[in-house]
Order: sequence, then structure tokens, then C-alpha cells
Amino acid sequence: MQGVLTGFAVIAVVIAVGYVLGLRGHLGPQGREVLTKLAFHVASPALLFTTLATADLSVVFSSRLLVTALSTVAVAGVFVAVGAARGWGVGRTTIGALCSGYVNSGNLGIPIAVYVLGDASLVAPVLLFQLVLVTPVAVTVLDLSGGGGKGPLWRVLLTPLRNPIALGSLAGVAVAASGLRIPDPVMDPVTLIGNMSVPAVLMAFGISLCGSTMPLRGVERRPVLLSVALKTVGQPAVAWALAYGVFGLRGAQLLDVVVTSALPAAQNLYTYASTYGVGERLARDAILVSTVVSVPVLVGVAAVLG
Repeated sequence: MQGVLTGFAVIAVVIAVGYVLGLRGHLGPQGREVLTKLAFHVASPALLFTTLATADLSVVFSSRLLVTALSTVAVAGVFVAVGAARGWGVGRTTIGALCSGYVNSGNLGIPIAVYVLGDASLVAPVLLFQLVLVTPVAVTVLDLSGGGGKGPLWRVLLTPLRNPIALGSLAGVAVAASGLRIPDPVMDPVTLIGNMSVPAVLMAFGISLCGSTMPLRGVERRPVLLSVALKTVGQPAVAWALAYGVFGLRGAQLLDVVVTSALPAAQNLYTYASTYGVGERLARDAILVSTVVSVPVLVGVAAVLG
């Protein structure tokens, strides 16, 4: 249980710092926007590059990755179907689908993997899947739905290559696949810049909470409830069914995939929503509520399967 509580405590403290900064106005009226742009255009691409450039890509072929991929597609597909039927719009539905299946595998998943699962590398499959495939696809859809796809076909096809998040991910994979070792004098400053990503995202999220209304109110109530239900209950349930019934995983392997699937929605999803100006309230509330609800869910999963 210590890993679950430690991971959430770290996140809560940094978000609280952002909230205080916003409350006191130390960063000015544009503080949240500056932090968001810093994370999206500079720090997050650097973090994704350094993470993937040194990753073991062999985890892509593991059964754990298949469980993660299938459970993510399943819950995201449910949200997309409902969003299409309710007319929530492409951009808003994309953000909601991300909040339904994109887990906090970095700043929360790693400490939980260390303290609950005993090995930080166990979050690598979900981390790689999200960074290499889900993120580029999602930001491309957001680009196109926001008008970025207007123009000749070649420009539409090259949309991922104009997005800093996608570029950082793809460049990191290319380096890892080539086996190239980047010299420390080159990698160290990139790593230093990437280290700003998580605190910038969390503090921007904290600032966004200042003066905001309570979650689960207003027009976003139903999308948020659906997203949170899919994230905290639907995804771990689907992951368990696939891992246990289809892939025959037992013991520590079963615990691994269910715990990672039960992680809450990632904070960087708010950065995407804020950057594209769509579904910001949906992302903020879904992240906040899923983070709170996932605490007892993770504790229960660890107690039952651990």
C-alpha cells in the first residue's frame, strides 16, 4: 500500500504548490498558459525523447502490451461511440477518450511500480504504447479537428511531424531502434529540460483549480462521469478479463497489468486539452476525479491480487 500512497502524495504536493501559486498570483494572469506551453512545446518532447531513446523496445512484443493496448482501445472505443451518438464533437470526444484509457504511467505509475510491483520497468510496456502510438495518433486527430488538416493531402499526412509531442516520441524510438548511444554532453541538457515536464504539468493543473467550480457539475458532468467510470472500473476490469481469460496470466504478471490499467488519467492530458483549447474542463475534472477514485481501486487490486 505504501507505493500507492507515496505516488499520490508526490502528485498532491506538486499540484498544491501550483494551486498556491495561482491563488497568490505569483506567476501572473498568464502563468498557467506559459507553463502549459513550456511543457507541450519544449519539456514534454524532451522527456519523451530521453525516455524512449534508452528504452528496451523488446517489451513491445510482450503479452502485457497486448493487454494494455486492447483494454485501452476497448474503453476509448466506448467513449467515442457515446460521444458520437451524443454529438460531443471530435476534439472533445478525443480528450474524453484519452481520459478514459490513457493512464498516468510516468510520475504516478513508476513509484507505484517500485513499491507495489517491485520493479519500475514493469510500466515500460504501457509507457511505450502510449508514447509511441496513442499520443501521436491523438494529437494528430486534435490537429486535424482544429483545422490543422486543411490544405493539400501531403500536408495532412505530415501532421504528426509538425507536432512536438509526436516528434519527441518518434525521434526517441528511432534512436533506440538504431542502437545509437548519444554522448552525455548532448543528452544531459535534453534530460535537464525534460525534467521540467512533470512539475510544469502538475503546477499548471494546480493553477487551473483556482477559482474553478466543483467537479461533476455543468455540461461536462456526463462526459466526466463516463470517462471516470471507464478509467477506474472499466479498464482494469477489461485488463483482468483479457489477462486472466485470454492470455492466461497469473500471479505477479496478472497483478502488473491490472495495477497499471487501474492507474488514473494522466495529468499531461490537461496540457493537450489546454493547448488545443478543447475539452479543458472535461480533462481537468476527469483527471481530478479519477485520481481520487483510483486510490481505493488500486488498494483493492493490490490486496486481492497481490
